[in-house]
Amino acid sequence: MKRVALFLFLAGCFVPLAKAQDQFQVGAYGDYFRISQTGTNMAGLGGRVGYKMVPHVMFEGEISYDFDQGFTEHCLSTGCTVTVANSNLKVLHGLVGPKFIGGRHAIRPFLAVKGGFINFQLNPKPATFGQFTSSVQNLRSNNVSGVLYPALGAEGHLGPVGLRLEAGDEMYFAGATHHNVRLTFGPFLRF
Repeated sequence: MKRVALFLFLAGCFVPLAKAQDQFQVGAYGDYFRISQTGTNMAGLGGRVGYKMVPHVMFEGEISYDFDQGFTEHCLSTGCTVTVANSNLKVLHGLVGPKFIGGRHAIRPFLAVKGGFINFQLNPKPATFGQFTSSVQNLRSNNVSGVLYPALGAEGHLGPVGLRLEAGDEMYFAGATHHNVRLTFGPFLRF
């Protein structure tokens, strides 16, 4: 009788946790962003949080910081030297919006439609955590453009730990609509 009571007590404690395991998501990701206007490939890091509003819709917010990228200058004549220079370009992305999840299995496809901002910065200082925080603090005084980001992806999980891959078109509006490829990949935790 004591074992049955202990089993019912433990089941009563852990069943709500199992049900609530997919209510929130927190994740980090690596970010690839191609600026189509200049042909510049940017890479950086980001983080996201999500809250499940209804069974197949999660509301997410994310922010990422792309570090400056080097580029090479080539010359076609003989006797030239190839130089590598920093572009001093850094990009800050902030996006919020719904993610529509398909299926109930361990691997699930999804569609996301997010809006937010993008901030291009020309800054010769090295990319550090302090530089990132000052970029966020000075965001209102910098050149900020609106963004619409439709994306497709898939996420898979094993218990509370998962991986997510996402690809989309980050369209920013600065005089005209600019289409840019954006890919993200990284782990997340469900709870």
